[in-house]
Amino acid sequence: MPDVFADLVGQDEAVVELRRAAAAAAAVLRAGAAALVTAGPNGGNGSAGDDAVTGVDPSAGMTHAWIFTGPPGSGRSVAARAFAAALQCVHGTGCGECPGCHTTMGATNADVRMVVPEGLSIGVSEMRALVLRAASTPSGGRWQVVVIEDADRLTEAAGNALLKAIEEPPPRTVFLLCAPSTHPDDISVTIRSRCRVVPLRQPPAAAVAEVLVRRDGIAPDVAQWAASAAQGHVGRARRLARDPEARKRREAVLAVPRRLTGVGAAFDAASALIEAAEAEAEASVTEADTTERAALETALGAGGTGRGAAGALRGAAGQLKELEKRQKSRATRAQRDALDRALVDLAGFYRDALTMALRAPVAPVHTDTAALAGAGAQKWDADGALRRLEAVLACRAAIEANVKPRIAVEAMMLALWKG
Repeated sequence: MPDVFADLVGQDEAVVELRRAAAAAAAVLRAGAAALVTAGPNGGNGSAGDDAVTGVDPSAGMTHAWIFTGPPGSGRSVAARAFAAALQCVHGTGCGECPGCHTTMGATNADVRMVVPEGLSIGVSEMRALVLRAASTPSGGRWQVVVIEDADRLTEAAGNALLKAIEEPPPRTVFLLCAPSTHPDDISVTIRSRCRVVPLRQPPAAAVAEVLVRRDGIAPDVAQWAASAAQGHVGRARRLARDPEARKRREAVLAVPRRLTGVGAAFDAASALIEAAEAEAEASVTEADTTERAALETALGAGGTGRGAAGALRGAAGQLKELEKRQKSRATRAQRDALDRALVDLAGFYRDALTMALRAPVAPVHTDTAALAGAGAQKWDADGALRRLEAVLACRAAIEANVKPRIAVEAMMLALWKG
């Protein structure tokens, strides 16, 4: 069985650093255990136990707080989970075979807490509860690990709560944060200053294709196309290779440039893009919403008989309302994520047009629309292609800044039409 870092694509330097840190963390544990044995039941300073640890300097590679940065699809959360598994590995290597590795990679390890924000932000109440939980002693005797995906969604208050824990960490707790960058807009300067940064890069298409073939059994030609179209995003490449609906949505997005024939067409294209994102988001969350509501109603006494059951359900209105609020926030996040994927595809098209206008010796992102991009390059020239690319990127930035998606997309479509 491959080790826990096998799915971290194209990140050789980061894997070397994380392996070294996991080995140092294992040495810290061995040093502590040896010190206890040397001290015996009557106490002692444990210096002989420290001397018993050879080959690894515990302070050389390990620290209590890490930030994984990189572009979307680079594998930030994959790296964090793999490192968490290596910390829980009984061999300290991330072997992929021991119970610590299995339970961590399977999201069932009691000492590994995964924070995956479903809404637009991570609130202070959630973070305070997490910090309190992280202060407990590891049940498995190794490390208490907290993995925060999308740490750039921390509210200011939640960031302050996390900062307090990072400044005064429990002795056996490790915090792993994932963020696009260390820019202050993504992660606060004070948190950044107390963490070790592991920068990840966009993996090359060839490496992504190799993983799709090896792990998912996808045909090599399909894997190569999907890896290129996904621009190095491993998860998206897998969806494109395996999901016909994802390919249809991509084709609809890449048809936008030739639909922009006037003002009315621009607004129609904006509406179609927004509605497609809403439909994709609804399809992705409907099943989870239904399951969560049914589970909560059952827990609150739905289906029971008697006066007590009916009274309990009537008194549960507040909890149901809170669930609906969380689900609405998750749907909004899913819609924005779906829309962002579409904008990335559109940006790739105009990038192809720009490189063709400049006669740059680089391969196109979208090989199946290369002819259309080439026609656009001749019509717009490099300046026109660049302005259109900038319009797409400005739309992404506006949505990230909480501009209403419809307004941002309509403005983008008009800019694309005008050039």
